[in-house]
Amino acid sequence: MSLDFDVIVIGGGHAGCEAAHAASQLGTKVLMLAVNLDTIGAMPCNPAVGGPGKSQLVKEIDALGGIMGIAADATYLQMRTLNASRGPAVQSLRAQSDKREYSQWMKKFMESLPNVTLKQGMVKAIILKDGVIAGVELGFGEQIFAKAIVLTAGTFLEGTIWIGRETQPAGRAGEFPAIGLSACLKSIGFSMGRLKTGTPPRIDGRTIDYSNLLVVPGDKNHGFFSFLDQRTKREQLPCHQTRTTEKTHQIIRDNLHESPMYSGLIHGVGPRYCPSIEDKVVRFADKESHAFFLEPEGRSTYEVYLQGCSTSLPISVQHQIVHSLPGLENANVVRPAYAVEYDYMPATQFNHTLMAKDLPGFFAAGQMLGTSGYEEAAAQGIIAGINAAQYAKEKDPFILSRSSSYTGTLIDDLVSKELGEPYRMMTSRSEYRLLLRQDNADIRLTPLGRNIGMVDDNRYALFEKKQQEISLERKRLQETRINPSVEIDAILVEFDESLKQTVSLEELLRRPRVPYSVIEKISPHYINDTEANASLPNTCFAWSLEIETDVKYAGYIERQKVQVAQAEKYDNIKIPSDLNFLAIENLSKEAREKLNRVRPETLGQAARIGGVSPADISVLLVVLESMRRGAQYKPRKNKTEAKTIA
Repeated sequence: MSLDFDVIVIGGGHAGCEAAHAASQLGTKVLMLAVNLDTIGAMPCNPAVGGPGKSQLVKEIDALGGIMGIAADATYLQMRTLNASRGPAVQSLRAQSDKREYSQWMKKFMESLPNVTLKQGMVKAIILKDGVIAGVELGFGEQIFAKAIVLTAGTFLEGTIWIGRETQPAGRAGEFPAIGLSACLKSIGFSMGRLKTGTPPRIDGRTIDYSNLLVVPGDKNHGFFSFLDQRTKREQLPCHQTRTTEKTHQIIRDNLHESPMYSGLIHGVGPRYCPSIEDKVVRFADKESHAFFLEPEGRSTYEVYLQGCSTSLPISVQHQIVHSLPGLENANVVRPAYAVEYDYMPATQFNHTLMAKDLPGFFAAGQMLGTSGYEEAAAQGIIAGINAAQYAKEKDPFILSRSSSYTGTLIDDLVSKELGEPYRMMTSRSEYRLLLRQDNADIRLTPLGRNIGMVDDNRYALFEKKQQEISLERKRLQETRINPSVEIDAILVEFDESLKQTVSLEELLRRPRVPYSVIEKISPHYINDTEANASLPNTCFAWSLEIETDVKYAGYIERQKVQVAQAEKYDNIKIPSDLNFLAIENLSKEAREKLNRVRPETLGQAARIGGVSPADISVLLVVLESMRRGAQYKPRKNKTEAKTIA
């Protein structure tokens, strides 16, 4: 059996593109298979990148040498920082994207990679040899062989779309589903589940009356996702906001029986944090109105995305809903909303490299593992691609801890927790969010990307320059001291501050009400040659946000570092892969069952599994210590149930 490729990536969405690019960067020969090569990097739902929790993922992908941030910067319609008035831990960049440009950019980029081959085809079976991955078989019988496979099938596995009571097989509207691969995966031994997601209607923008709608502009001095330089600023297009009315809600209530979700036709569970409009009206009955955002889909199309109006109600009802909205009384629906139901693989069957625990060489990423969103898919894709390449080259795996990144948090949650609904990343998911900010993703992860081979010389040179500039500025702030004066107080009075004694610039910046822009007025920075300065308002130092955050939140940051050190003690305690949890009778029954299903790799991961108590962790700690010392653990012998299980 000859090997045609090192890595085969199944799927050309956001996870697939990152996986194929990452594997190619590490020197492996990659084949990327897609059902339709014209939809590589497509945005089938919202035409946007970023947002709370999600921008942190995009920044981390970029810091590791990935491509989503570069693509978003090259094709945006609008850039806006969300939560700008709140703390730095939750501030998040969001790009309204030109969905056609984004997909075209991504396809062109993938075609430019010298060791990536693109091929149109549908996989119907996984080929094994002696219980190890060997290749794939396509729909018309063609067999292609490789050392590793990354499955990124999105919503295509046995996909079915719903509009009212009407249904048809599809991965998404207008595209064939993947038929047969789910049955193959089940025959191999994987358990499969069923999830549901949805998308809103698209509106003809020429038929919308914008005159009385709230305008949502982009930021005048906006940032970018990529830490690379030479990013072109583009003309921004505005978004608009409308709101549902009581008439809207009544239309929905009167037609709930036509919803496939509420009539019991759809069995898959939908995303909790991105509900359909009918779900919002039912669950939040006390709300008089819900906001919808009118988001342009591109510069070359008049289609407008009605963000917030995901639904699977019949088309006739969708028209009524749209016409009940202020500004859309005469609007035309270009594409109807629909729900899509699809098969997925619970991620507890995979480890932190995103390789299947029981099938060496088989990796998965994206909605296949139960997530929702482009950014979550791409973050998994880059990790799966890196590890597929490492596996193919017989090198050590690459794992990010949850204390190092949102990406590590995402993957740890997926492989440790039994999720019953699509997972969406939010800042609240991370207990270390003050450490894992979007502005310092490169500081945290670029050295790791460099070590693994993902970060090229140009990117690393820019990173080192930034580090040097930050170091020099921190030294200047610590060493430069200022004396009280009328001129200083004239600057500080705007912020209800004054100077009573001699202080360093860092001590002044530590005051909660004093922004970095005040430091620049009092003592301008001597480096003023960085193009990135233009993206940061009221300052001429490009990295002021990082410095100001580190100075103002120093105490909180140190406290989180202590928490990380404590948590890592448990994360560094390995659990043998063959440990029989069912035989440890001092564990609670629920803990035994959960631990046996998830089979955690470390004590820290075990502690994060739902249903495993601190008392159970104490028992595990004793068991592992006994094993380390070579002593045999002796459980209590007074529980009949435990004896039966053993």
